[in-house]
Amino acid sequence: MGQTEKTARIERLIGSAAWTDAALALIDLELPQWQVRRIAYDEGEWHCALSRQRELPEWLDQSIGAHHADLALAILSAFVEAQRIAAPSSSTSVPIVPREASALYDPLLTDNFA
Repeated sequence: MGQTEKTARIERLIGSAAWTDAALALIDLELPQWQVRRIAYDEGEWHCALSRQRELPEWLDQSIGAHHADLALAILSAFVEAQRIAAPSSSTSVPIVPREASALYDPLLTDNFA
């Protein structure tokens, strides 16, 4: 299927409130290199793991996992995390400094002006 067919399919699924199928179709559309590795229900929560290489043993694979009480939201949470990881990072020659300082952080001047 092409992009327009996949988009139309997602819109139909959303229109019929098929949220889980829509979430899976969204992964297929936006992140075709990622696949569902595991979906499990445990103690009131759905766990979803996405992977780029399902053929590898689980202990060798770097999968993305998420969990939620609702299956569709567990899949969407894993999708968002995979999308964040798959997004190209714009790296510069200057390192990025974290904006938040811990509560135990005290600035200290170490220059000797003598």
